[in-house]
Amino acid sequence: MSTSKLFQPITVGRLSLSHRVVLAPMGRFRVNPVTLSPLLPLVKDYYVQRAQVPGTLLITEGTLVAPKASGIPALPEIWTEEQISAWTEIVDGVHAQGSYIYMQIAAFGRQASPDYLKSRDSTFPHVGPSALPHAPGAPIPRAITKEEINEHIEFFGIGAANAVHKAGFDGVEIHGANGFLVDQFLQSTSNVRDDEYGGSVQERVKFPLEVIERVVKEVGADRVGIRLSPWNRSAGMGMEDPIPTFSYLTTRVKELYPDFAFIHVVEARVDGFTDLLPEDIKEFETNDFIRNIWAPKPLISAGGYTRDSGMETADEKGDLIAYGRWFISNPDLVTRLEKNIPFSKYDRSTFYIPGDASGVGYTDYAFAQ
Repeated sequence: MSTSKLFQPITVGRLSLSHRVVLAPMGRFRVNPVTLSPLLPLVKDYYVQRAQVPGTLLITEGTLVAPKASGIPALPEIWTEEQISAWTEIVDGVHAQGSYIYMQIAAFGRQASPDYLKSRDSTFPHVGPSALPHAPGAPIPRAITKEEINEHIEFFGIGAANAVHKAGFDGVEIHGANGFLVDQFLQSTSNVRDDEYGGSVQERVKFPLEVIERVVKEVGADRVGIRLSPWNRSAGMGMEDPIPTFSYLTTRVKELYPDFAFIHVVEARVDGFTDLLPEDIKEFETNDFIRNIWAPKPLISAGGYTRDSGMETADEKGDLIAYGRWFISNPDLVTRLEKNIPFSKYDRSTFYIPGDASGVGYTDYAFAQ
């Protein structure tokens, strides 16, 4: 049995965790195509399997806070009573194992499919901070209006309330990473506005801070975290120097919300869905600048961790370590990590299967004997 800090208790917000292994948020598309609720009992089984060690923190797949904030089919939502009811079953199942679960709440912004938005409601606009596409040849969004900005801030508040007060989640993680709407406002590659929501670092951070303020008002700072990916280059992100922007955001959150549950960072070695080679990562592309500002508060780090690198980072930096793909193929990952049991391999072809209720590549991975 290892004595690494990875397997030692830590307090995160209101939660007393028994170890520092976290299930990373991962979209898996196992969603009812009509109701956009997680498929039951399948999705419940998936999360319950990964909650077997009491005191584990799970973070759900990105869940959209409102239909108007959606973008593609097969992502779950937390808007209707039917959706809330399905999530409640999942939360109850995780809690029955003695573990905890946060919901990642998200809004799409410019990455959305305008055709999909129109298919849901002809009035739903395709918007982003500025009229810039997320990739060459991609649809160009309309610059979001101040009225729509306020509407989206309210959506995040409603989503947080639905998750925590109605479905019973232990907290929410605001999706501020990977080119989703909050990230789009942060990055100068996607935000060239000339009003109070764009331009300087302080102005680009304004919308994320207002989202955080609204969510904290609804559920309390000790039930709120945020995920950030300063070095991500996918989806049209990747500004030349993210350090001033993300330093300012981290500093303001720490000053404004002493009880804020956590910051969750994606390391530079993962770029969207791609693992980068060491030679592709510049020496300065590290999240240590966030760690240094945020310390000694809880920080979750994600990005292609192995057993050895996870333990090393937990021991040297005190981080919680979020595992994604290895948690897919190893529902008992916490036990395997602690006892040094080899990992089962994952099958990428089953990562994203919209509406699939079979459980193949989802709930059929074996536990170690």
